[in-house]
Amino acid sequence: MSKYQATIDWHCDGSTFTDNRYPRSHRWLFDGGVEVPASSSPQVVPLPMSRADAVDPEEAFVASLASCHMLWFLSIAAARGYRVNAYRDTAVGVMSRNEEDKLAITKVTLRPHVEFIGSNRPDAAALQALHEAAHDSCFLAASVKSQVCCEPEG
Repeated sequence: MSKYQATIDWHCDGSTFTDNRYPRSHRWLFDGGVEVPASSSPQVVPLPMSRADAVDPEEAFVASLASCHMLWFLSIAAARGYRVNAYRDTAVGVMSRNEEDKLAITKVTLRPHVEFIGSNRPDAAALQALHEAAHDSCFLAASVKSQVCCEPEG
């Protein structure tokens, strides 16, 4: 069994707090010393209580799913003898009410565009099969109730 840890660090910074106008900005700390500025989404909590220049949990959720898919895609493509030169995904998550009438990220659409090099390049069916295998292997896609879709570009 593997375990993963993230430290979330927030301080009130002298705000009244009980007036609900406290800062939502905080830090995500990861192993190896990586620090990410984070905040609530300005779409959820308005500025100035949120920070537009920080990563919000909703964006991180979408990025995590897209990153997991990409890492599996690259691994599977390499195992099948394809040489990937570049991979870019502009993934989008949609927040709406779920079956329990709760706000949730109910759909994440991955839109990967993959560039291959060399003579061994997948045709459209093989490319789709690579994405399906990556989706089936992704730990995070298997971990969420949200629908996770993949719509490759190119």
